[in-house]
Amino acid sequence: MKFRDALLWPLSVPYEVVARLHARAYRSGFFPQRKLDAFVISVGNLTVGGTGKTPMVLWIAQRLVAEGKPVGILTRGYRGEPSSSNAPAFADAGSLDTASDDSTSDEVQLLKSRLGNSAAFGVGPDRFANGANLVVRGVKYFVLDDGFQHRRLARDVDVVLIDATNPFGGGHLLPAGRLREPRSALARADIIVITRGDHSPAVEAAIRQDSAAPIFYARTQLESVHRLEDGSAVDQADLRSQKLFAFCGIGNPRAFLDDLRQWGFQFVGHKSFPDHHRYTPADAFAIESEARNSGATALICTEKDVFNLLDVRWDSPPVYFCRISLQIDHGDEFWAAIKSHSPSFDASHPPPLT
Repeated sequence: MKFRDALLWPLSVPYEVVARLHARAYRSGFFPQRKLDAFVISVGNLTVGGTGKTPMVLWIAQRLVAEGKPVGILTRGYRGEPSSSNAPAFADAGSLDTASDDSTSDEVQLLKSRLGNSAAFGVGPDRFANGANLVVRGVKYFVLDDGFQHRRLARDVDVVLIDATNPFGGGHLLPAGRLREPRSALARADIIVITRGDHSPAVEAAIRQDSAAPIFYARTQLESVHRLEDGSAVDQADLRSQKLFAFCGIGNPRAFLDDLRQWGFQFVGHKSFPDHHRYTPADAFAIESEARNSGATALICTEKDVFNLLDVRWDSPPVYFCRISLQIDHGDEFWAAIKSHSPSFDASHPPPLT
């Protein structure tokens, strides 16, 4: 344990007590869950930081859309504020015209830019109320974003993601470690997905101490690279010949750097910011200064960062962003495992929303 974590460890003890009491209250029924008249797929994790939740939410939503299901996304919209329109024009964002789905949250805007009008959004802390409003409008299938700890809303399937590179956040609960709940909470998981890996027997063995849920593997794959200025796609081969300066404000910045290496890009420097960071002109100046000093010929960031760069203007060099998707090993089996939790999953449903 690091010195800083050792100092914080005493604070983790009351945190764990509260987390265990909270879980017990739901198990006993003292805290009741509220059930939507719909099929709810929760996507969550055991630790803070990025484990790939947003790509997984997108993967599941796109699969539902492909099967013609009326889909809703329920999300808190972390650090978002109500806004009528703030997505970059090139993102081709679209959403149903409801008061609850307008948000400046980077994750919400990213999902909306990918899904457009094919999914409805309920954004805010009261996931049940937002879901109930969408049920009235015909939504019968929901993806609950970051839902593992949001016990108030009942779900049909709990999908839990675990990062192979740092599966249990140092083994300690917040604030000394990165665990949001004790590892024993994995007993609630219906399906576990190990991200950023394709074979982790040690992680599997640790999981099996607390859960018998089926385990799948997933990793990010690069779809395309785009210019920030206008969203146009660029030739990846040309970009691989450049010296890049990487920057990001995501939960796991190391994962972005590892992905860039794996995709064959060379970067000569990098700078990270807190998750969901809203960039300022001063941030852009600092990034450009460090990029020039490192000899970079271009800047590169994540797609999520795009929605936090709206108030920033760049002088030079050019800025690019990566668009990624999730590749799930045995994806059809994973999807069948989700569907197995609802005998009526393939039954008839109301027509799609209009």
